[in-house]
Amino acid sequence: MDDNEIISEYEKEKKSLKTRLIVIMVLVAIIVAIASSEFTMFYYNKKYGMANINFSENSEENIEIITDTLKSFREVIDNKYIGEIDERKMLDETIKGYINGLGDQYSSYMTKEEWEAFEASALGNYVGIGIFMGMDTSNNVVVASTIKQSPAEKAGLKAGDIIVRVNEEDVIGMPSDVISSKIKGEVGSKVKVTVVRGTETLDFNLKREELKVYHVETAMLENNVGYISLLTFDEGCAKEVEEAYKSLKAQGAKKFILDLRNNSGGLVDEALDIADLAVEKDKTLLVTLDSEGNKEYSKAERKQTITEDMVVLVNGYSASASEILAGALRDSGNVKIVGTTTFGKGVIQGVFLLDDGSALKLTINEYFTPNETKINKIGIEPDYVIEQNQETTDDEQLNKALEILK
Repeated sequence: MDDNEIISEYEKEKKSLKTRLIVIMVLVAIIVAIASSEFTMFYYNKKYGMANINFSENSEENIEIITDTLKSFREVIDNKYIGEIDERKMLDETIKGYINGLGDQYSSYMTKEEWEAFEASALGNYVGIGIFMGMDTSNNVVVASTIKQSPAEKAGLKAGDIIVRVNEEDVIGMPSDVISSKIKGEVGSKVKVTVVRGTETLDFNLKREELKVYHVETAMLENNVGYISLLTFDEGCAKEVEEAYKSLKAQGAKKFILDLRNNSGGLVDEALDIADLAVEKDKTLLVTLDSEGNKEYSKAERKQTITEDMVVLVNGYSASASEILAGALRDSGNVKIVGTTTFGKGVIQGVFLLDDGSALKLTINEYFTPNETKINKIGIEPDYVIEQNQETTDDEQLNKALEILK
């Protein structure tokens, strides 16, 4: 072997050794990284007590676990988080997340501001764009109807539009009352509402206005038929319906049509007060079932005022209080229903106010028609199922109601 061969072999051995060293160094680096990672995780676990969360079947124990976990998280946040902290927002979002964990689309926690907006809406006087919201069969929050001459109607929002964003914030999956609070605001301020209509995504830039909701619209139709359209079950609407009935009767109405299409509900007491007008005293108006299986029967308390033949119009956006009223009137025996199957919201929410002005809206009852027919997730099927052709302006459901009353 000459000197060149010896040098060549030496260089080969040197390269091989270098390669092995590099591999060893890489492996050591990986091991060190893993060890460091495990050490870091262990360090935080030990220092901040962030053990695994093991929930039990006992709700009181779980509250303690949640409290301890939040304390652990907060200690880390206070020591490591570099951003600013909004204490109120953290508390509100924590409570909202806890209530959302029920998986009930109708139960929610509302901040003081959200509750005030919700309450103002129920009184029929609020600042907004002028829409009533409901839900479709996929549990999307949709526009149920628009208020006449409102910013929403003028801009072209339509029943069935799925609300997906408010001011670029994704609101899919949020409760309707939370979305409502995001849409409402100060008079003159603007809000951007994004909806899905069929295959289109549409943006609407709207100016908020102070709106007074008129719950009832009336008309005298052919053959002395009085027409009453009820837009929502806000406070005072039962009185408006009674006044509308008396006014139409004074004009010569001998039969009536009550239009509950696109009426997504509201206050249960208002629905029962309207039913009380058209059902014999002491007859059952509603059956409710509470969390312990107790049944309660709401009955008509006053002498029957509306005795004429009546047809009720409904569709897939008729929900909640609309279904309570429609069910009570049909089970009374002298009312027919026309349209399409109602939404099927057969549960009632109670509101529990907190001292700071915030509120818990919670599903507390399931309700049934007087004949104890189930409504929740089923809906009320009309006596006459009539699909409305969207390609025509002719109101086929209303025409069927008029035909029945002849």
